Amino acid sequence: MAARKHLLVLLTLLTAACTAEQGGMPKAAPQVSSPSPEKEASTKVRAVVDGRTVELADGTKARISLLAEPSSCAAAAALEFATKTLLDKEVHVGSITPGEVTLRMEDGMDYALLAVKNGILRTTGVDGGPMMDAESKASKGKLGLWGKECPASTTPPPPPPADSAKPPQETRTPPAPPSPPCVVVYRVNSTWPGSFQAEVTVRNVSGALIDGWTLRWRFPDGQKVTQMWNATSSQSGSDVSVTNAGYTALIVADGSVSLGFNGSVNGANSVPSAFTLNGATCTAG
Repeated sequence: MAARKHLLVLLTLLTAACTAEQGGMPKAAPQVSSPSPEKEASTKVRAVVDGRTVELADGTKARISLLAEPSSCAAAAALEFATKTLLDKEVHVGSITPGEVTLRMEDGMDYALLAVKNGILRTTGVDGGPMMDAESKASKGKLGLWGKECPASTTPPPPPPADSAKPPQETRTPPAPPSPPCVVVYRVNSTWPGSFQAEVTVRNVSGALIDGWTLRWRFPDGQKVTQMWNATSSQSGSDVSVTNAGYTALIVADGSVSLGFNGSVNGANSVPSAFTLNGATCTAG
């Protein structure tokens, strides 16, 4: 009788176990962690084909995304800008579509955004965001391709017929003095007792890209620069020397950069009247 009782208890336990396995609560599915996003590959640009096409260190030719093809008269400036900015430089490459890439430079700046911001190229394939904002500002500021029109091709007139009776007379016109390659606008924005804040805008009218610059001027009333942004400064007496920051080194043709500073003053606060950029005299605007 006792053995039969033990057998019944064992059968009851086995039945309960099977019921729990088949009809009990389902086990939770194992958690699968999603892979972390792939980091941008780092490489070097070994050749620049045009303003929006490069050849990478492994020989791959890639077109830079979101940049429109430049017009014929803007192509040379775009190639010059891309060469100075990218050639032999380390870049981080991200892929958007096959054959197209994004290029981010060592300082984190996106090349396409930098080119559009400076008016070198137009953007394409976007409806808004930073790229469209940069293009709108470049257009309003008449930077790069926005500041000039493609010249119309003309056929030179035929030479006048030779006059056998009179020998040609040689005329010499003295060469015109070179135009200043830059225009500097110095403006005091605000003043308070013993101090002031000023903004200096440098416009490149040389017709060529400026890659790195030093701006110099002399304060007429002994003012002192106490804090500067978008550039770094040093001062000896009344003479001020200002050197570009890394992100303001390039000034495209017909483009400009601005820097600002806080200064101290005791008495009059006259505006400097003479400026030089990389040793060349600028026009004071």
